[in-house]
Amino acid sequence: MKSSTGRKPARLVARFVAISWRDLAVSFGPILLIIAAAIWVAVRLIQPAPPDTLTITTGPKGSSFWNAAQKYKAILARNRITLNVLPSAGSADNLQRLADPRSNVDVGFVQDGVAPGPVPDNLMSLGSVAYVPLAIFYHGPTVTRLSEFKGLRLAIGAEGSGTRELALALLKANGIEPGGATKLLPLSGDDAAQALVSGQVDAAFLTGDSAQPPVIAKLYRTPNVQFYNFTQAEAYARRFPYLTRIELPMGAFDLARNLPSAPFQMVAPTEELVARTTLHPALSDLLIEAAREVHGRANVMQHAGEFPAPLAHDFPISDDAARYYKSGKSFLYRILPFWLASLADRLLVVVVPLIVLLVPALRLVPSLYAWRVKSRIYRWYGALIAIERSALSETSVEERQSLIERLDAIEESVNGLKMPLAYADQFYVLREHIGFVRGRLTQGGEPPPEPTQEPHEQTA
Repeated sequence: MKSSTGRKPARLVARFVAISWRDLAVSFGPILLIIAAAIWVAVRLIQPAPPDTLTITTGPKGSSFWNAAQKYKAILARNRITLNVLPSAGSADNLQRLADPRSNVDVGFVQDGVAPGPVPDNLMSLGSVAYVPLAIFYHGPTVTRLSEFKGLRLAIGAEGSGTRELALALLKANGIEPGGATKLLPLSGDDAAQALVSGQVDAAFLTGDSAQPPVIAKLYRTPNVQFYNFTQAEAYARRFPYLTRIELPMGAFDLARNLPSAPFQMVAPTEELVARTTLHPALSDLLIEAAREVHGRANVMQHAGEFPAPLAHDFPISDDAARYYKSGKSFLYRILPFWLASLADRLLVVVVPLIVLLVPALRLVPSLYAWRVKSRIYRWYGALIAIERSALSETSVEERQSLIERLDAIEESVNGLKMPLAYADQFYVLREHIGFVRGRLTQGGEPPPEPTQEPHEQTA
């Protein structure tokens, strides 16, 4: 049944809801996608969990660095890390293992100066952990320069040892090379010392365990054996950057007898803790901590706390090691157990970008939501203005009837809207404005009473 004006009675089927979930989803959806993409990128870039097993290559069983690795093993076990200790022939052997990607070695002790050429790019230093002093004992009259050993029998260390590499480098600088009149014998450690005492060799080059203060003191007291004083130690240290001039102080062996009665100059490369560049940063910190506990004590060759130190000669100091030496452990690792700090450290990589994106997003969502809801109301005003302009101009009866039909369609669409309750006032203002335009059409262009409110005066 139609009204007296000829149009169908208007049906109000509009629904008011507490919240429009569809509008909320459309408003928040793109932000969720951006956050999901940020989390995906963070997860792709996140540092994996540190492995729970490491392998270290050290030196011969029973050597000082093999023993040091055993202490490392106990220290790392406190943090649930298993350290496999792998004995080796010495520094040269350790370097070869570290450089070989097929070997199952993560870290090792390498004496500076043993690398035959440029070091591999996949190796880095966690710092120097000790001096490896070179002690030379010999028979005969006092010798002041290494060149005076030319033509004699010299025990310079076994093949592949750091002692041999260092001895060959220093002898070469003094004009003594393999194949000449000087006999360079592959004896090291106790074998070299016994050969010297028995007279089978004229001089013995000793480093590492064979050059520790108790061993040096014993040979120093041996009749007819002299301890070589590196009077040119400073020159050697400048010519060979990996060498350091150190001094064996007066009375170091026996204070009561004042042995030695004068300080002796020595040269010493440093032993570096070398790792592959794939070493996890958290494990780098643990290894340096272990080195500090094991190598940090004072002795006649070093002061307390002198090692470990960021002294790198053959290998570049890793970024993680440099950061540790500068500022120590990160905050999380200082206050939490290692495993928990490692987990929290990795989670932060995800949580931080999430927070950075989520906080401004939560501020933006209400505005987007309000804009979407209001847009369903405001989009009809353009059509209302067009109809009103047409009503103000000269129109035929047919044209005016067409405008009324267009207005009826607008009213029917508006009456079917689903709106949040917070915007109900704007819904009714829109319907009032539709009635205002209808009055223009039905009263022949005379303006009806003005609506009490304009849409821009409404609040969300």
